[in-house]
Amino acid sequence: MVKQVIEYAGVPVGIVIPDKDRLKFIAVKFHVHDLDGQYFTSSADVQRAIHAMISASRGSVSRVA
Repeated sequence: MVKQVIEYAGVPVGIVIPDKDRLKFIAVKFHVHDLDGQYFTSSADVQRAIHAMISASRGSVSRVA
């Protein structure tokens, strides 16, 4: 495992660094900060977590008319 940039929608949002047999996510963008410091088994797992978090936050935003 090596350090790797993680992108979402073409924008770098963090990096993963190897830590024993897992990857530690380091957030560099505010909208993924809740995942900062969490451990994952693969970069694909990080991508899924980011997608789920951003999708959930977009769905919870209500518009005031």
